[in-house]
Amino acid sequence: MSKFTTAAKRLVLGRPFRSDRLSHTLLPKRIALPVFASDPMSSVAYAPEEILLMLSIAGASAYVFSPWIGLVVVLVMVAVVASYRQNVQAYTSGGGDYEVATVNHGQKWGLVVGSALLVDYVLTVAVSIAAAAANIGSAVPFVATHKVEFAVAAILLLTAANLRGVRESGKTFAIPSYAFVVGILGMIIWGAIRVFVLDEEVRAESADLILQEEGAHLAGFGLVFLVLRAFSSGSAALTGVEAISNGVPAFRKPKGRNAATTLLMMGVLAITMFLGLLFLARVTGAVMAEHPETQLVNAPEGYEQKTLVAQLANAVFTGFSPAVWFIIFFTGLILVLAANTAFNGFPVLGSILAQDRHLPRQLHTRGDRLAFSNGILFLAGFAILLVIVFEAEVTQLIQLYIVGVFVSFTLSQSGMIRHWNRLLATEADPDARRRMRRSQAINSFGLFMTASVLVIVLVTKFLAGAWISIVAMAAIFWLMTAIRKHYDRVAEELRDVDRKPAVLPSRNHAIVLVSTLHRPTLRALAYAKATRPDVLEAVTVNVDDVDTKKLVENWEKHGFSIPLKVVESPYREITKPVLDYVRRVRGDNPRDVVTIFIPEYVVGHWWEQLLHNQSALRLKGRLLFESGVMVTSVPWQLESSKLRSRKAKVERPAAGDVRRGLYGARRISGSNGRGAKDPNGAKDPER
Repeated sequence: MSKFTTAAKRLVLGRPFRSDRLSHTLLPKRIALPVFASDPMSSVAYAPEEILLMLSIAGASAYVFSPWIGLVVVLVMVAVVASYRQNVQAYTSGGGDYEVATVNHGQKWGLVVGSALLVDYVLTVAVSIAAAAANIGSAVPFVATHKVEFAVAAILLLTAANLRGVRESGKTFAIPSYAFVVGILGMIIWGAIRVFVLDEEVRAESADLILQEEGAHLAGFGLVFLVLRAFSSGSAALTGVEAISNGVPAFRKPKGRNAATTLLMMGVLAITMFLGLLFLARVTGAVMAEHPETQLVNAPEGYEQKTLVAQLANAVFTGFSPAVWFIIFFTGLILVLAANTAFNGFPVLGSILAQDRHLPRQLHTRGDRLAFSNGILFLAGFAILLVIVFEAEVTQLIQLYIVGVFVSFTLSQSGMIRHWNRLLATEADPDARRRMRRSQAINSFGLFMTASVLVIVLVTKFLAGAWISIVAMAAIFWLMTAIRKHYDRVAEELRDVDRKPAVLPSRNHAIVLVSTLHRPTLRALAYAKATRPDVLEAVTVNVDDVDTKKLVENWEKHGFSIPLKVVESPYREITKPVLDYVRRVRGDNPRDVVTIFIPEYVVGHWWEQLLHNQSALRLKGRLLFESGVMVTSVPWQLESSKLRSRKAKVERPAAGDVRRGLYGARRISGSNGRGAKDPNGAKDPER
């Protein structure tokens, strides 16, 4: 069982990395771009579509607002990218928005940002994978009818890839990411050439469909609200920008400068693709309906609405299906890989929060491949739950999205303003002060833009599903606060030793628990006697008069100098009578320490564990809560455990294990079946 598990783990994860290889996993900019920026770059595949879907409620005439909404989204993106270029150079430890808010606003505001980002990372995975299912489903009907299954499988594959390590997953994702960028930019350029240079008519397959508005005619405040809601949906294009600030430690040196350069490249590519797709949607007359079955009045029977990217690819590359398939395939693939941004941001943030004692310590531990394995598994589990609950529907998941990220954007920018104010108070050099003022102005503009978007998102999306994200953020905030209180309380208890001098117990009262007279009992008695306690006695619980009488007779027959006490149990319990007896001993001599020796079998197979040691486990579980009581297990290795141990000794090292220090210098070779020998020829003492 153990060999199979180990082999499967190595097959999925690869060889373990030594801790001193951590520097070899750092990323150059060309790999960091697809690792950390795949989410904001790929969000252009669904952010323009979400704008059109929201506007479709007011009919096709509302599409006139789409270019202006796109320009405002781009303005916000410019502000955010410029602001985060200041962040990553000022804070390079990897805490990102959490560190900025904690240092400049205090611990509670830092936890607000931390909870917001954790929620947003989970939603990033769910939304990206759901969007990938929708895009691939436009070309592959099987995926369209099995979106949930596809999404779950994609998340599991991403989890396995990221468990292999950041650098290795980055190499895996680099080619699809760059292929997506080349495909989208190529489609935009070729579409522009056909329209403006060749003067050709480029029409989407849905251009002739009549879009009917839903409900009464929207005008006045209703239309304004709809436009703002479309803007909030389109702002999903900004998600993932903060992941670079959390992933600064993964960059090669100089970390801050390389992260800032990567942010700039990401911003330029995302803005170009976002505006280009909105341009193509406008010139091709593409129609996207939120409810195509009711809004598209002249749709042919059996019409299936394709995604915006699929419609634009068919329109631009008419008659050249390889290009269409290239666009659809790599769009779906990049949307799957876009979740990788969260798989790199969530574990790092979780590790920092765990280091600050706001999350379980296990999240701070690196796995075999120097990745934060526990954080990756947590993220995958929550994302799979969301995908199943919301049936991998982008339109439903998008309503929960971007609330958390704009909370972190806003608090981060306000924190950076305070950061520059603090530095300006002590800086006297005019050139340095001028640079700080410029950075402060950039962050102030970013604060204004992100705070405005946050208000719009809360107003337009609260009832549509944003409240779920807010409740989740509040729950995580409360959980992290409770975890920190627990760790602080434990630390305070452990520090009591500094205030109170340790008092040695007056005596050690040792008790060996006996069920029957056999070799494990003899070993426990011998070991207990070797510890030289002040009082040593054996105790058995009478659950069967015949067996107990036989045990007492054998005890007297062997003439043990250690007295055997029989504890009555009229209800055939074992645990409670032992506890009552130990408490009486403690009550008679409160300054004594009581040491309980429990014989315990060591087995070689998992199923054998179910057949042995159950009483011992229950007893230990209860005795550990008793003050002044020490519990000692005295192991007895059964034959199955010895066979397993002997097999482990004769295993050969894998190629290179000795050179890497992963295999001991001393090898135990197998014997002829009469016992294992060491290099000097001495027999195994257990044999």
